[in-house]
Amino acid sequence: MTRPLVVIDADVLGRHRTGDETYVQQLLNALPHVAVDLRFAAITRRPDLVPEGVEPLLLPARSQELRMAWSVPRLLRRVRPALAHFLHALPLAHPTPSVVTIQDLSWERDPSVMALRTRLTFKTVVPRAARGAVRVLAISDRTKRDVVELYGVPADKVIVTPLGVDPSFKPSADGHDSYLLYVGAIEPRKQPLLAADAARALDRRLVVVGPTKEQALADELRRRGAEVRGYVSKDELVRLYQQAACLVFPSRFEGFGLPIVEAMACGTPVAAFPDAAVREVAGDAAVLGEDVTECVRAALAQRDRLTAAGLERARAFSWEETARRTAAVYREAIAA
Repeated sequence: MTRPLVVIDADVLGRHRTGDETYVQQLLNALPHVAVDLRFAAITRRPDLVPEGVEPLLLPARSQELRMAWSVPRLLRRVRPALAHFLHALPLAHPTPSVVTIQDLSWERDPSVMALRTRLTFKTVVPRAARGAVRVLAISDRTKRDVVELYGVPADKVIVTPLGVDPSFKPSADGHDSYLLYVGAIEPRKQPLLAADAARALDRRLVVVGPTKEQALADELRRRGAEVRGYVSKDELVRLYQQAACLVFPSRFEGFGLPIVEAMACGTPVAAFPDAAVREVAGDAAVLGEDVTECVRAALAQRDRLTAAGLERARAFSWEETARRTAAVYREAIAA
């Protein structure tokens, strides 16, 4: 009997899209091992980044609009998979039953987190995808609640598949340095200046890792003494987590908060803003509060407790389990 083919849109590979790219890469790595009853293919402009066990489907893209309106539907009609899996948006015409992953709906809760043009695009394509997909994957209970409440999607159509942590993120015997670490895009909803203020108040160096989405914020971080490194390799990111005195995560409207789990897996204390998804993911293994400076101060004072609690908490999240839950949704959607 021929195994059903699932096509995953992996256009983010190689594009330094942080959370989205990590999600797709880790799913592609794990799915062939946890779902041997299915076949997998990935639509991508970077076939060299597609892991063994997944068939690469090369699809160059100059325009995302043209890609989703014409190129992807044409490819799906040619390949004829049992199911397709997309992030955030579905093609204009999707000749194949599809599932969609929605990371967060921050722009719906606070319009200021996104530029007007981008927000108008998202407000068109994301609700259309949520309603048109046969299943919606949400990366946290918080995102599921938002999808159900804001878009009127039936709750039983939205399945929570929490993210995982790569085994590369682990403690080091070298010990911690004195610097604070911020990991995330440089944009207003992430509130990176609160991390800079905490570092200055506590006389600590701040290292900032992540893409610049707002140049003025990056410039202000540098003005306040932060070391802004931009995108770094996974090996470098692991080292930075391992040696940091504390991860500072002041973000609002998170879908999950993957840096929290990565830092915990490295034995690094976490101080974070008490966003709903952050509370869900961190549990009692981080110091949460609206006064970020005081949270960092408390986290530094509680290093031993937070290191132990964080390591234990991080064990609850694995990409293998994410892939298992995702594959279960695939099977259910194919059978529907």
